Amino acid sequence: MKPSNGNNDFIVIKAIDDGVSVIGLTRGSDTRFHHTEKLDSGEVMIAQFTEHTSAIKIRGNAKIYTSIAELNSESNK
Repeated sequence: MKPSNGNNDFIVIKAIDDGVSVIGLTRGSDTRFHHTEKLDSGEVMIAQFTEHTSAIKIRGNAKIYTSIAELNSESNK
């Protein structure tokens, strides 16, 4: 699948703790969840925005790497 804007940027999500959720959200007037993954500590997921994915929600303790920034998410313990 090609990203909607022609950009080939990827994001990398590395789980720091077990149970990190990565949730893909759809495009359009009615945003919905369309895909969910669970990552355990040390697991890495590489994701890309596409014609179907407009947002990615991350729950749990993880490092997120993009072409413009490195971020940390935090768990709600």
